[in-house]
Amino acid sequence: MPPCRSLPRLLAPLLLAVTVAVAWAQGGSDAPTPAALEARLQWAERQVAANPGDAQARFLVGVVLMDLQRDDEAMARFQALAQEFPELPDPQNNIALLHARAGRLEAARVALETALRNDPTHRLARQNLGHVHLMLAVQAWEQAAATGPLEPALQRTLEGARALLASRPLAAR
Repeated sequence: MPPCRSLPRLLAPLLLAVTVAVAWAQGGSDAPTPAALEARLQWAERQVAANPGDAQARFLVGVVLMDLQRDDEAMARFQALAQEFPELPDPQNNIALLHARAGRLEAARVALETALRNDPTHRLARQNLGHVHLMLAVQAWEQAAATGPLEPALQRTLEGARALLASRPLAAR
């Protein structure tokens, strides 16, 4: 597939949305309240209504919906962006996050691999793919443990993997 001529035009606005999303994802005392998120969502939806082709605003709507835990709506937004701009990795990264939240780890893996086909240097998608692989490994080890006790070395590995997963969730953009 030839490169999209509009890609540079789309990346600059998406970077602004990414910056906002990353700041929100860092949480802490700077994390917006639900009311502030709702206000941001209304603003972004007005931007989309005024200019339906505004990929930045459409992406931001999806990010805010994720922050509001309105995952089905966010998934629909990111899937629409992924269909319209298949060369962009960020919608696929967020689709993967939503799949992982819902426990659909194989679907998350596929979405991240798609993101990496779109941009093999996409660091966040690569990190998230490693995280999903670890989640799949934990799932497999837990299934093995359900059939009988694990050998001590594997039990320690499972506990270490669980600790790693607890220390850093998948990251959205």
